[in-house]
Amino acid sequence: MVIRVLLADDEAMIRAGVKAILASDAGIEVVAEAGDGREAVELARAHRPDVALLDIRMPRLDGLAAAAEIRRAVPDTAVIMLTTFGEDDYIAQALGEGASGFLLKSGDPRELLTGVRAVADGGAFLSPRVAERVIAELRGGRMSKGAAARTRTGALTERERDVLALVGAGLSNAEIAKRLHLVEGTVKSYVSTILTRLGVRNRVQAAIIAYEAGLV
Repeated sequence: MVIRVLLADDEAMIRAGVKAILASDAGIEVVAEAGDGREAVELARAHRPDVALLDIRMPRLDGLAAAAEIRRAVPDTAVIMLTTFGEDDYIAQALGEGASGFLLKSGDPRELLTGVRAVADGGAFLSPRVAERVIAELRGGRMSKGAAARTRTGALTERERDVLALVGAGLSNAEIAKRLHLVEGTVKSYVSTILTRLGVRNRVQAAIIAYEAGLV
């Protein structure tokens, strides 16, 4: 299957560069381009892409707000934030709005292709520099957050905790299915139930809880 991507950035040259990188993979197709956040939301509704690749700073509606609207309007579309800004507050906001990935424009082009494929497959992807910051933050507050996370995961069944641990390890649904000898549809159902029971909106947030609870 070809992964259908919506690309949104207010700089035409950046869009052209990102589109060229994505075009190098025959399994990825850019089906729509937007120059601002509002247009991105409208095109997401119209095209229902597998992945929406959004710049954070755009006119009319910024990428963070656009991500939130896209996740509400087209829940099957995974969102990746693509930006030159790597500050912690942007990372936290992006993940809080339901983004499944966060990439820096200064990163290796291969990260872009890997990230798109990962989130399209139901996984999550953070550029290495972003992952370092997230992990450092988790380590810094792990002792104080661990008890609360263990309480939340304690409501899950043993099998659900097994699935959550593998989500926390960054495995896709297909990889989890292979590891636990389940069919992929069953894993997808487990993940959906886990997100509901934990009260989180996406795999990244679930993975953070798994880490805090010591499952990873």
